[in-house]
Amino acid sequence: MSIPAVVAHGGAGAGPERLANVERAVAIAAEILESGGSAVEAAVEACVVLEDDPVFNAGTGSVFRTDGSVLLDASIHVSDGRMGFVIAMGDTPNPIRVAAELLDEEINGLTGEGARTWADAKGIEKSPVEGRPPFKEATDTVGVIARDRSGSIACATSTGGCSDRPPGRVGDVPLPGCGFWVQEGVGVGATGIGEAITRGMLSFRVAERILVGGDLEESMIWALEECLEDGAEVGIIALGSEGTGHGLANSKNMPWSSWIARK
Repeated sequence: MSIPAVVAHGGAGAGPERLANVERAVAIAAEILESGGSAVEAAVEACVVLEDDPVFNAGTGSVFRTDGSVLLDASIHVSDGRMGFVIAMGDTPNPIRVAAELLDEEINGLTGEGARTWADAKGIEKSPVEGRPPFKEATDTVGVIARDRSGSIACATSTGGCSDRPPGRVGDVPLPGCGFWVQEGVGVGATGIGEAITRGMLSFRVAERILVGGDLEESMIWALEECLEDGAEVGIIALGSEGTGHGLANSKNMPWSSWIARK
């Protein structure tokens, strides 16, 4: 039996003043895990807390695209191989719920109007997301990785995308191996400049290094130093099959928090 644990972040550019907001999401996940809930449930519900918090560039706090639209991406990946992701959804305050509904479907991903139509058929809330101009260049993504008593690991991520990007732009969040990667024994989530994360296949490369025996923190340091273009603001969270999750960024702007159950 594994020891339940969770680690979450509020985005590479959110700022350390958002730490308490991230801690609230971690507390929700911890409650679920301590009561015997699954890693998927814990990751999704904690991610919803972050989507509902307007200080983050995800869900209700998402920033405008260059045409004034608000389009949202989200993903979830589980260590048993199940995956769900949505791209450029409108009118969806909690896109992570749509991604989670895909876990047991034949398809992995949906985009745009088709994603919203599918969500309507599932009864998932549809309402306008007002959006906001960024306080500064927004590179935030919210993310949660949870491990339950069975040893299952799940990573949930959500974003409104970088500011000053066109409405068709796709960042790292819904792309497997880029903004997220989970397999038996490890889960990794990334945040920051999506193009740099995608080109570096960051989450997969961190997970791969951990699985061959690398320390979580050392593997993240290696990725930030060796797998990215110079100057790209990026953060990573990771959780293995045992122990506490960890977060690391190449700036001081990423709020992150972790929790592990007492034995």
